[in-house]
Amino acid sequence: MNDRKKSLPKGKPLIECFEGLPDPRMDRTRRHKLVDILVMGLCSVLTGGESFTDMEDFCLVRVDWFKTFLELPGGIPSHDTFNRVFSAIDPYAFLECFCRWVQGICPNLNDEVVAIDGKALRRAHNDGQSIPYIVNAWATDNGLVLGQVKVDEKSNEITAVPELLRMLQLKGAIVTLDAMGCQKEIAADIIEQGADYVLALKGNHANVHEEIRTFFEDAVPPCAIQCADTAEKDKMDFHQTIEKGHGRIETRRYWQSTDIDWFQDKGLWKGIKNFGMVESIRKVKGESTIERRYYLSSLPLNAKQFGQAVRRHWGVENSLHWSLDMTFREDDSRARTKNAAQNFATLRRIALNLLKKDLSRKKSLRSKRYIASIDQDFLVHLIGI
Repeated sequence: MNDRKKSLPKGKPLIECFEGLPDPRMDRTRRHKLVDILVMGLCSVLTGGESFTDMEDFCLVRVDWFKTFLELPGGIPSHDTFNRVFSAIDPYAFLECFCRWVQGICPNLNDEVVAIDGKALRRAHNDGQSIPYIVNAWATDNGLVLGQVKVDEKSNEITAVPELLRMLQLKGAIVTLDAMGCQKEIAADIIEQGADYVLALKGNHANVHEEIRTFFEDAVPPCAIQCADTAEKDKMDFHQTIEKGHGRIETRRYWQSTDIDWFQDKGLWKGIKNFGMVESIRKVKGESTIERRYYLSSLPLNAKQFGQAVRRHWGVENSLHWSLDMTFREDDSRARTKNAAQNFATLRRIALNLLKKDLSRKKSLRSKRYIASIDQDFLVHLIGI
């Protein structure tokens, strides 16, 4: 078990963080307390609920239990009320509450890889609208979502990432992004927060990509372990891993080079210290394929650390996106009115964090949700009341 997970502090109670959220409703329409609606919605999601109708049904069955710790002045809200409230809540104010809570349970990110990556909400849109995307920040060691921001319909991840970075406290972390996030302004934002970055290069920076590809082609011939130019050895570091399974052998070779003085754009990338390259050699049934990927990095020269950062970013698909789709069925969610999609996504990520940080039972996420649905004591334990 990861030692970092063992030492997670309790932090500020989640319900207290909810109490600071501005209520978007007019006074005369507030039959139900906002914090009650949020807690009931979260409990529904924790126990398997996937819609606003599920929220109403779950709460009607558990009304006597909810009365033991919530005021419920208007009884149990209808599914339409749940929908209207979550559609009206300011998603950025909700995110701020979420981030404050996460910072309380995950205050130390020193040397932790924080993978920032986008995920589609495939059914959370009306006909004629584009599919909404959520950009997530995933603490890979702790297995926690640090925050998330919805990409504006008329924009892309490039504008959403800076918004998300401003919400987070990343001091000491290693922030990884794919090619969409490889931007000079994003690199500067990360450095100003006291963090480091590993940014993937692709065609969106065609000239830079070609320059660094050519540099590594000259310095390290394909499948070579030694530098072509021995004068470069002091400026390079190398690490290799070999994995075998399912009839294939995959060798990954990681290179870093601090020979960047020739790079004309060096002064435009704040904090840059080296270039990185990953060479993947996959052998299946005697046939080999080779792929190389290139990176800009502010990390010190340490190819093993660089390689771990790259691998952990690749793992966000299985660690986060797969859990949201397979356990929480996020791709099937039809919450789409106004702010409902983003706020429901935040609820799912709060629920995921609560389940991930619970170490009292060695069970899958799906099993924990089922137990929470039948065991009120476990549900109380999860939400911390």
